[in-house]
Amino acid sequence: MHFWKKLLPAALLCLALPVASGQGWPHYGGDEGGSRFSPLTQINKDNVAGLELAWQYRTGAVKDNPALKKYIDFQNTPTLLPAAAGGHLVVCDPFGKVIALDPASGTPRWTMEPKIDKTPYAGRFKCRGVEYWADDRAAPGTACAHRLFLATADKRLIAMDARDGRRCAGFGVNGEVNVDILLKATFPSDGVQLTQLASPPTAINGIVAVSSFANKFKSSSSVNGAIRGFDARTGALKWTFDPLVRDAATGFEPTPIEVGGGNTWVPMAADSPRDLLFIPTAAPAPNYWGAHRPGDNRYANSIVALRASTGQVVWHFQTLHHDVWDRDVGSPPILVDIRKDGQTIPSVIQLVKTGMVFAFNRETGEPLFPIEERPVPTDTEVVGEKLSPTQPFPTKPPVLVRNSITPDDAWGFTFLDKNACKKKIESMRHGGHYEPISTRGTVMYPQIGGGANWGGGAFDPARNLLITPVSQIPYYVQFLSRDQVDPEYAKRPEAGGPLQGPGYLGDTPYGVKQGPLMSPSFTPCTAPPWNLLVAVDMAKGEIKWKIPFGKLDKLMPVPIPLDLGAPSAGGPIITAGGLIFIGATPDNRLHAYDVETGKILWEEVAPTSAMSTPMTYEANGRQFVVFAAGGHSWYDAKGIDDYVLAYALPAAVK
Repeated sequence: MHFWKKLLPAALLCLALPVASGQGWPHYGGDEGGSRFSPLTQINKDNVAGLELAWQYRTGAVKDNPALKKYIDFQNTPTLLPAAAGGHLVVCDPFGKVIALDPASGTPRWTMEPKIDKTPYAGRFKCRGVEYWADDRAAPGTACAHRLFLATADKRLIAMDARDGRRCAGFGVNGEVNVDILLKATFPSDGVQLTQLASPPTAINGIVAVSSFANKFKSSSSVNGAIRGFDARTGALKWTFDPLVRDAATGFEPTPIEVGGGNTWVPMAADSPRDLLFIPTAAPAPNYWGAHRPGDNRYANSIVALRASTGQVVWHFQTLHHDVWDRDVGSPPILVDIRKDGQTIPSVIQLVKTGMVFAFNRETGEPLFPIEERPVPTDTEVVGEKLSPTQPFPTKPPVLVRNSITPDDAWGFTFLDKNACKKKIESMRHGGHYEPISTRGTVMYPQIGGGANWGGGAFDPARNLLITPVSQIPYYVQFLSRDQVDPEYAKRPEAGGPLQGPGYLGDTPYGVKQGPLMSPSFTPCTAPPWNLLVAVDMAKGEIKWKIPFGKLDKLMPVPIPLDLGAPSAGGPIITAGGLIFIGATPDNRLHAYDVETGKILWEEVAPTSAMSTPMTYEANGRQFVVFAAGGHSWYDAKGIDDYVLAYALPAAVK
């Protein structure tokens, strides 16, 4: 049995998860559990077609940093603070500047400039959000009784007063903790310079936890992916959790100490009443090769429940054993209560890149639906590689995307395209999710970005519905001998990346090239739709509806708005008004869908694409829906910008 559990005290069973207030959105995911659900109903199915732009704001990140434009990804989800914390709408720009806005007008109130090192060591700059925390020990009205935590690209954790942006003097040194020093002091630490803090910290019960985004591609000794818990009042380090098991006493085969990775690069989720912190972990380093790290490599590629106060593992489930496919658990956990078989079950939903959906009782780790260990191919040509003979497959819900590929699946707009794609698939190793990487190339389906990715999903508690975008674009990875790689080109940071020239696979015997499997006309080699928005009934474990998501007009030589699904980045939110709001496509469109049917009810063309997750709140009796629109360095590079767009019903209609 491939999950390990430890029962929690029965007294915890009656505890309820805190949710976002009706007016606010105090966390990245709305509530601390990341459900992305709002109880607001002013905007609903009957009137959403009347939404209009209420105000817009530009952060200035692009104008002030023109030489860095190609490194900017504005993927922020704003937070709305409670009145006691100032009632601000808080945004962070890609360089970590924190901006407090009037939520009704978009007028700036204050800014906090962290003055980061803007050398693009790690490629793109991003700040997906800040974390709000109220100190229940502080006297009302005192400095830093309400705090915001910011994790910066140059690896600092900053605490500031939520009311005015001033740093909290008693936190660390001058209001910050230098996480970079801790990363360098933890073995292994190769590539610390390429490591960022991009996701918001998570505050729970007096602890603020910080994760990291590391480039695991370049070294098998990539940075240790440890999660660190700091005292939210003082900044003192309270605990460190290594996501790779090093001690045989755990009952699992240890991963060698020189192996790094396993980091958490998407937001975590918290259950304060149960003192549980949920972390989704990535693959060990490097991507695609694991001969130096035999065994399952626990707790990598897992959903891990930690005791937030101590950092100790309460339970975990590994969604993939011994990952050599870059299948990080790359979506935020979703903590919700699911009504199933006459019971209300405190649950955690975990989306993964393969398009599978795992769901567990979040107290015990018991799966909500059976999970089977099924045989998978192990006939690898990589010397020393020992692949897992089985992988976990949930019996319900079904996989949300196509999960295998053959030459007969080849597709193209023309016969020439289809024939070229068929030959490509025939020439490479192909099949299901877990075909070993090979020197002739292996087709991976779906791509390394999912399935599901960092945009994740949202949950409607009234309908037991999970809503998520998923990609189903074919991809290939090919091992090369090192003498097939140009050593000068390999020095470039992009070498070996998607759609780039070959690069070295870290310090392994191989070079690598990879990218989406495309026709001569540069369309995916399998039939559309290439991106979907899917609704899953989590009580029944069934897909309720799915629709193509994203139009191709900005990606085509001729701007024809074909509704065939386009690459996406970002996620949805759901409101009690029966609506799904989402941007996330490179076609510049913002969308509102009927949560029951997937019917589109509102569509707006923004100044650029909103490759982020929106949020909603009420201010002065008016409901607003806010999108960060800034393009995307891969999917919409020409659209890089820094808009904050707030939509509402006309004032007379509210």
